[in-house]
Amino acid sequence: MGDVAVGARSGHGGPEEQPGRSDEPEDGAAADGVNPGSDTAGAGPATGDRDGKQAKGPKKPRSFWKELPLLVGIALILALVIKTFLVQAFSIPSDSMQNTLQKGDRVLVDKLTPWFGSEPERGEVVVFRDPGHWLDGEPTPDPNAIQRVLGWVGLMPSADEKDLIKRVIAVGGDTVECKGTGPVKVNGKALNEPYVFEGNTPCSVDDQGGQFKVTVPAGKIWVMGDHRQNSLDSRYHQNQPGGGAVPVDNVVGRAIVIAWPPTRWATLPKPDTFDQQGINAAMSAAPAALGLAGAVPLVLWRRRRLTVAAAQDTRVSGGGTAG
Repeated sequence: MGDVAVGARSGHGGPEEQPGRSDEPEDGAAADGVNPGSDTAGAGPATGDRDGKQAKGPKKPRSFWKELPLLVGIALILALVIKTFLVQAFSIPSDSMQNTLQKGDRVLVDKLTPWFGSEPERGEVVVFRDPGHWLDGEPTPDPNAIQRVLGWVGLMPSADEKDLIKRVIAVGGDTVECKGTGPVKVNGKALNEPYVFEGNTPCSVDDQGGQFKVTVPAGKIWVMGDHRQNSLDSRYHQNQPGGGAVPVDNVVGRAIVIAWPPTRWATLPKPDTFDQQGINAAMSAAPAALGLAGAVPLVLWRRRRLTVAAAQDTRVSGGGTAG
């Protein structure tokens, strides 16, 4: 009973004070907005805060039209990066690569591997920048503003780039030649060229470049079109700087696939004729030369050791006789 009394007191009176008495609010109750005699005392402000939070609700997503400029910007940046470092589309402007490529075809060119030091190989179809005056006299296209933008980011072939597309026939160090109507020979090996346009001969019998024998300088390639009688390729630029060979640094990349139109979709592999035994004569000679160069110092070192050993034996033998 003592415990109950203590719990009912507020520290000011005796037993006559009633615990439920609320005629006058205690100090601080009015300031706090709490009425002990009311069921809803102090609930108004708390409820208002809670209702205010519920009124905001989840944040609405931005509309599609507000997001569209951001999406377009990201897409353009990605397309530009892809065009610069990975893959670029090119349009075929002429018939010089028939029937492998037709005028109007769109090809995708691998631009990544040259960044890792890969160089063009025999048989590959490559896109390269004009090494100098190859495109003189060719008509210059006049694209509209949209075509220029799409060409700049790589979604369309660029009309401002002076590029050509041909097949690599020989690389630096190779000797490439053709007599009469062919066949073309690389390092003395005749090429079987099923990709040459039907009805064409591998070589042309003319005095403007159809007959040739050239050793390709290091760091350059010799290129020819598959439509041999309709291609102004390395053969017909021998009187210009470089002798018709194209610097490797001018190569944009290798054409790997025909992407458009869909009915023409196909890959562009390297023909087997360039894998025949002996065609890499210039390269196969290199290991032998390196072996010889490495053997010469070894032989000289061994001879010197034998000479020194012989001289020591002579001095030892002479000393024994004198004693």
